Amino acid sequence: MRSSGPKPSVLVALCGLGAALWNFPLLIIWGRELDVFGLPLLPVAMFTIWAGLIAALAWVSEKDE
Repeated sequence: MRSSGPKPSVLVALCGLGAALWNFPLLIIWGRELDVFGLPLLPVAMFTIWAGLIAALAWVSEKDE
């Protein structure tokens, strides 16, 4: 019987992707004096990464029917 939810390897890959994207070198790149729609680039980038990881998790967690 197959358990519901994504495979553990997919969850580990998403966790690794999140850790790589929120790692110090990339945060330095986004820490510039730029504005996106009037907001600083660093918080916009962090929120976008966070939202993308949640969306990816929701996508892989959908049941195959």
